[in-house]
Amino acid sequence: MKILVTVKRVMDYNVKPKVKPDGSGVVTDGVNMIVNPFDEIAVEEALRLKEKHTGEVVVLSIGTKDTATQIRAALAMGADRGILVTHDGPVDSDAAARLIKAVYEQEKPDLVIMGKQAIDDDSNQAGQLLAEYLGLAQATFASKVELAGKTLTVTREVDGGLEQVAFDLPGILTTDLRLNHARYASLPGIMKAKKKEVKEFTPAALGVDVTPKVKVLKLEEPKARVAGAKVPDVATLVSKLKNDAKVL
Repeated sequence: MKILVTVKRVMDYNVKPKVKPDGSGVVTDGVNMIVNPFDEIAVEEALRLKEKHTGEVVVLSIGTKDTATQIRAALAMGADRGILVTHDGPVDSDAAARLIKAVYEQEKPDLVIMGKQAIDDDSNQAGQLLAEYLGLAQATFASKVELAGKTLTVTREVDGGLEQVAFDLPGILTTDLRLNHARYASLPGIMKAKKKEVKEFTPAALGVDVTPKVKVLKLEEPKARVAGAKVPDVATLVSKLKNDAKVL
């Protein structure tokens, strides 16, 4: 089987983001960038399915030329080849879904695995949009995956607990945190990744207009938290909640 996995280049979650002075975004110059953690889980699940059922894992990413570093990281884990759609500007969830759709139509994979969301914008939309555009079945927030023949059975996390769904391939799967623990790339894997193929395309070459439908107008730093205060009695507490905090 062929599995297409998407990975996104995001800021290291250990770094505290700083908003640009003009509020147009966050400062990324000199900041360590990593593979989106949910996407690492997606790569790991694709590799496990490949090891159990044989096949090919293709890694896809959208971004600047530097995004090739994150593709190579997935190749070092064991993926077979990569695809980079180069674009310097912002890409919203809709544009991402349409670019992935264009690549899907070229590659014809049996399964697309995506992280449920990216930790930079937390949109949680691209997987669902892709399923709609392709007219394919989808299972989101997967915490367990089992493949038997062409049927994928997915245990997914919902508000009330766990839900089990199944669909016949091809389809779309998005991964949750508890699905697996992504492996570390071995030294031989890192060396092999340098020689693996990474094809580059542009949105224009794929016939996709990536003009954002959603625009970020301005970002602001959150207001500094005010220190707490002790009150002598319940009456004072109620008074402050009513008159100062105005929550009563």
